[in-house]
Amino acid sequence: MELFTPKRLDSYQYIRVEEVRCLLRDLFRSAETPVLLKDHLYTMILNIMSRMVLGRKYTQEQSLSSGAPAAIVPQKEFKEMIEELMLLNGVINVGDFIPWLNFLDLQGYVKRMKNLGKRFDRFLEHVLEEHNERRRREGKAFVPRDMVDVLLELADDHSLEVKLERHCLKAFTLDMLAGGTDTSTITIEWAISEILKRPETFDKATEELDRVIGRGRWVEEEDVHRLPYIEAIVKETMRMHPVAPLLVPRLSREHTTVDGYDIPAGTGVLVNVWAIGRDPAVWDAPEEFRPERFVGSPIDLKGHHFELLPFGAGRRMCPGYSLGLKVVHLSLANLLHGFKWRLPPGMTAEELNMDEMIGVTAPRKVPLQAVVEPKLPAHLYYA
Repeated sequence: MELFTPKRLDSYQYIRVEEVRCLLRDLFRSAETPVLLKDHLYTMILNIMSRMVLGRKYTQEQSLSSGAPAAIVPQKEFKEMIEELMLLNGVINVGDFIPWLNFLDLQGYVKRMKNLGKRFDRFLEHVLEEHNERRRREGKAFVPRDMVDVLLELADDHSLEVKLERHCLKAFTLDMLAGGTDTSTITIEWAISEILKRPETFDKATEELDRVIGRGRWVEEEDVHRLPYIEAIVKETMRMHPVAPLLVPRLSREHTTVDGYDIPAGTGVLVNVWAIGRDPAVWDAPEEFRPERFVGSPIDLKGHHFELLPFGAGRRMCPGYSLGLKVVHLSLANLLHGFKWRLPPGMTAEELNMDEMIGVTAPRKVPLQAVVEPKLPAHLYYA
């Protein structure tokens, strides 16, 4: 409630705008050549989250030099660390199901988890130390600039019912970085993939953008509510490709019965939103990408409608859903507004691989390669 207030998210709007413009400029420079979209999206969203959560970019594209600050991590390495985190969170570990085999670590997952934990811990220790040093240096004049600053102030509040220890601060920080970076990247990549499979969707999106925005400026966050078809594309993408197919694990608090099955209190529960989103009893033609189904529909993404729950529902729904939607809507709208999209030469829509990877998230198995063609005045890409 403290980290994701509307006022705080609005105060970071300039960061989101700056980084989206950097993405558009980078794609403009790569026009007419196949680009690996995921890499560009990942860089943009990691920069947004780093600046909002940590106060500055703690990654760099080049390899570490001897004079680089200790908290700086090469961007490629940080990306690999986040991807490893998401993979290990979703793997099936034999030792969890056959406890007497756990000590053998037959698949090597436990060893990988421990190594990854140490790498993240070193990075997050540097981040907290840098922030604490600024607090000490500025004294009473200190003003929180980012989410880590807010967390450190909360940790000093001894009236809190649950005390925030140092390991809690690191866990919160990692949750925000990982949860905000990987998920938004995956959603936008799937949206562009589906649009490439169904070109008429792009034509309808372009018509709406030209009519509402015009070709003399970029889409702003305040414009999104006037772009119902863009919002429908995001909803349809999240229906077909929820980034967390099983949400986060839950626990039944009391005994209940579901479809004739007894579910005792204390049972671990996984909600399969991937299956719900493709249930023919709920959706017409569930395997088809049809954003039109959401135009004029009252169904929203806030957990009020159980047929569409990409962020979950109730008190344990994703706390950062409003931030995620801001980033996805702004990025996708401008990507569709600024460029025509097509597959690399020689590839047809039927040949585009749409397989998913299995894990706590469901990214594309084969990263999307696409060719972009600018369709706005050139000066806008450098504005």
